[in-house]
Amino acid sequence: MRQRGSRLKTIDLVYFNAGGGHRAAATALQAAIATQGWGWQVRLVHLFEALDPQGQFRRVTGIAPEDYYNKRLAYGWTLGLAQELKILQSMIRLGHGMLVEALEQHWLRTEPDLVVSLVPNFNRALYESLGAALPGVPFVTVLTDLADFPPHFWIEPGQQQDVICGSPRAVAQAGAAGYPPERVHAVSGMLLRSDFYTFVAGDRAAERRRLGLDPDLPTGLVMFGGHGSSAMATLAEALPDTQLILMCGHNTKLAERLRRIAAAARRCVVGFTTDVPHYMHLADFFIGKPGPGSLSEAVHMNLPVIVTHNAWTMPQERYNAIWVRENGVGIVLPNFRAIRVAVEDLVASLQTFKAATSRLENRAAFEIPDRLAAILARSEQPEALSAAVDAA
Repeated sequence: MRQRGSRLKTIDLVYFNAGGGHRAAATALQAAIATQGWGWQVRLVHLFEALDPQGQFRRVTGIAPEDYYNKRLAYGWTLGLAQELKILQSMIRLGHGMLVEALEQHWLRTEPDLVVSLVPNFNRALYESLGAALPGVPFVTVLTDLADFPPHFWIEPGQQQDVICGSPRAVAQAGAAGYPPERVHAVSGMLLRSDFYTFVAGDRAAERRRLGLDPDLPTGLVMFGGHGSSAMATLAEALPDTQLILMCGHNTKLAERLRRIAAAARRCVVGFTTDVPHYMHLADFFIGKPGPGSLSEAVHMNLPVIVTHNAWTMPQERYNAIWVRENGVGIVLPNFRAIRVAVEDLVASLQTFKAATSRLENRAAFEIPDRLAAILARSEQPEALSAAVDAA
């Protein structure tokens, strides 16, 4: 076991680009650690680059491992993902030995002092490989979903790791999986970027006018993640009399399609931007899929939400619709066929919904670095180091 003294601590944040939310959470945590002055060296570790440092998968297939998944999200082809997830998890179990071996070599080369996973499905391999390569180095999983989707998604039973959970539901799931209370760390929500906390509101009416919007009309913000979704066109056509800000992310074809849709109400179509808080500030409510990131951003910006919960909802996001109902922060539909009525109902009770969003204060970006510091300190106690040596 290598010696760890008072030198600068190195924290590795493991992410991948499936859906975009995992990388966003990793960069948000990296920025939060830097802003709060912890003095750690923080490295972003792309999981698939650690597993395949020579890029052989891309050379053979012509695509990155996440590309197929992201294209499905952009086209709305999410039906059947629950079954495909089980197949993926079976393949991960079959390849477990190879995954552990590859990751062991990565940890031996890079020697982190703490590894934080912000990805699902691979945490058993990450945990076992780190323990084999660097006994005593703590492993932490930060759930970037409001709840786990067991088995073998976020929380792996029987592991002596730490888990950081952004909802009471996730805390309960960790306890049910056998994790002792001292290994389960509750925080107040999902990781948000620092600009959601530092955003300074300007003249809302003037900015709406600048974008060609009516400053006095109720305005919905439509967003389906960083790659957009064809469902946005359906919504734009179904709401011709509703003023909308349509956030398309990297999907330039979708943005062009939306600009061609005729509507009585004014529209603002936005391509990729990092200024999401600005556009949310200009809106009155949110319409989209129940993704944990976008939901948390909208609620933090005091926007009630309209989302769906059906067979097309990604399995790991189905609890999020329940969370919306439990907290009274919006309306959950079986599909968007009733979107016009839902918008009318939400606008009629807008202040009640807004009051519910105001009751939820998300400080996870400030809480998680504190939790990591405590885990690091615990790992350096003599009894912890002795136990790690014995386990090795």
